[in-house]
Amino acid sequence: MISLLSEPWMPVRRRDGSRAWIAPNQCAGPDILAFDADRPDFNVALAQFAVGLLQTSTPVDSASAWREFSGTPPSEAVLSEWFAPFAEAFELDAKGACFMQDFSLTADEGSFNEIGALLIDAPGENALKNNSDHFVKRGRVSGMCAHCAASAVLTLQINAPSGGVGHRTGLRGGGPLTTLLLSMPLDGQSRSLWHDLWLNVRDQRGFLALSGDAGKSALHFRFPWMSDIAAIQRAGGETAPVQVHPHHVFWAMPRRIRLDFEALEGGDCDVCGRSSERLVRRYLSKNYGFNYKGPWNHPLSPYYEAKQGWLPMHPQPGGFAYRHWLAWTLGQAADKKKQRCASVVQHALADRRGQLRLWAFGYDMDNMKARCWYEATLPLYGLADCDADAQDWVGSQVDIWLAGADLVAFYLRSAVKDAWFGSEARGDFSAIDATFWSSTEAAFYGQLRNLIDLARQNLEGDMLAVRERWHRVLITTVVRLFDTVFVGAGQVERQRPQRVAKAFRQLKRNIHGPKIRQALFLPSLATEKPKSRKPAAQAASI
Repeated sequence: MISLLSEPWMPVRRRDGSRAWIAPNQCAGPDILAFDADRPDFNVALAQFAVGLLQTSTPVDSASAWREFSGTPPSEAVLSEWFAPFAEAFELDAKGACFMQDFSLTADEGSFNEIGALLIDAPGENALKNNSDHFVKRGRVSGMCAHCAASAVLTLQINAPSGGVGHRTGLRGGGPLTTLLLSMPLDGQSRSLWHDLWLNVRDQRGFLALSGDAGKSALHFRFPWMSDIAAIQRAGGETAPVQVHPHHVFWAMPRRIRLDFEALEGGDCDVCGRSSERLVRRYLSKNYGFNYKGPWNHPLSPYYEAKQGWLPMHPQPGGFAYRHWLAWTLGQAADKKKQRCASVVQHALADRRGQLRLWAFGYDMDNMKARCWYEATLPLYGLADCDADAQDWVGSQVDIWLAGADLVAFYLRSAVKDAWFGSEARGDFSAIDATFWSSTEAAFYGQLRNLIDLARQNLEGDMLAVRERWHRVLITTVVRLFDTVFVGAGQVERQRPQRVAKAFRQLKRNIHGPKIRQALFLPSLATEKPKSRKPAAQAASI
C-alpha cells in the first residue's frame, strides 16, 4: 500500500544540485532547496500540498512558537508525530478511502479515461474529435508511475477547470492564481525549502478563526475523500465553508475520479522517465462532485470585488508584470478596481517576517482549454520590515505610478493601432501592452526599492521628483517603442505617412497632456501647483 506520508514520492533538488525523492517528513532537511518535478504545475501543486499538510497538522498556536520553528526547523521525528493522526487520509491505493479520490465511485457508475487525460494541458474531447491537437499531441502520456499519478490527481483537484456538464471547477474556480511567499537568500546562499514552506503557514489558532467550522472534527470534514459526498453535500446541493472544517480549503475535491490500480504493468513513466513495476494506465471519472459555493477565502489566493462578493483572481492573457505588484502584495482600493492580497501575504506583512519574495503562478484557462502557464517571482524589498503606516504609504505611492503607467499604455496602444489601421480597427493588441510593461519594469523596480528603503527608515523623500522622473521614463519608453519597435520598424512602402504622423502627434500630446499629469499628481504646466487634490500619500508622515 502506498502511503503519501511515508513513501518518498516528492522530487526535490538538493543544495549540491542533485535530485532526490523524499517523504513529506523529510521536507525540513537543510540541504533541500526546492521541489524538482518534471512539470511546473506539479512543482507548485507539491508546494501547496506541503503547505496544506503543515497547516493541517501543526500544533503551533502562537506567533512566538511559529518563530521558533522558523529559526530551528523540526526533525523528521517531530514532523512524523504531527502527521500521524491523519495517516489514513493519505493512502493512494487503498480499497476504501484514497487520497484525493472519490470514496464510493465504481466501474459500474463511472467511465474509464486514459491516464494522460488527468493532465490539465492534455487535448480534450473536442480537440481529438476535430484533430486540432497541433501543439500538445495526444498519446504523449499513456502510463504514469504511482508517484506522478498522485501529483497529477493533486494538480487536477487544485486547479480543476470546467470539464463539461457536472464536472466541477475547483474551490477557487478553474485555474486559480496562487501566490506563495519565498525567503530571500542569505549571504549568497538560498535558504532551505523548509523556510519557504513555513512562511506560508500561520499559527493554528489564528488559522482556525478565519472561516469554516473548527468544531467539525471528523476526518471527512477536512479530507472529503474519507466518506461519501452525501456526508457533506446533499444531492444537487452545494458546499459552503460553514459545512466543513477550516482545513478543508487545502483539500477541496471538486472532481469525482479514482485511479485504477487493478490492471497495472511495468515500464517507464511517461512523465518522470523512471522505471516502475506498477504503471497506472487509466482512471475512473464521473460528474457531479462537490459543488463549492459561498464565501470561500483561500489563504493562498488574491481576490477581487465583484457584484457577487469577493472572487478569486485568475491569470489572464498577457502574463504577469509589475502592474500586478500592488494588488498581490498590499491590495488595491481604486474605485473600480478593488483587490486584496492573499491572506497569507497579509498576515506575513503584518507579522513583520523579514526579507521576502512573492511567487505567483497559475494556468490561464479558457473554460476547459489551457491557453498558457504563467509563473513569476516578484520582489518585496523588505516591505515586511515596515510598519503598517509605512506599508500604506508605499502602497499609495505605487498606486499613483501604476495609474500613470496604465494611462500611458493605453495611449501607446491607441497610437499604434491608429498608425497601423485607423481608429476603427479591432483585434488583439495585447503584445503592445506586454512590450510596454516589460520595457518599463526595471525602472519601476529600481524606484520601488528606493521607496521601500525610505519607508524602512521612516523618511518621506521628494515624491514629486520621483513621479516626475517616472513620467519621463514613460515618455521616453513609449516614443521609442512607437518609433523603433512597432510603427517605425515596419516597411515604409506599406505605411501611410500621413496617418502615422497624425497618430504620433496625438501620442505626443497625450503623454505630455493634462490627464497624465493629473494621474501622476504632477503640477499643471500652467501653474506652479497642481489643481487636483494633494495626494494623501505625499502628506503622510511615517
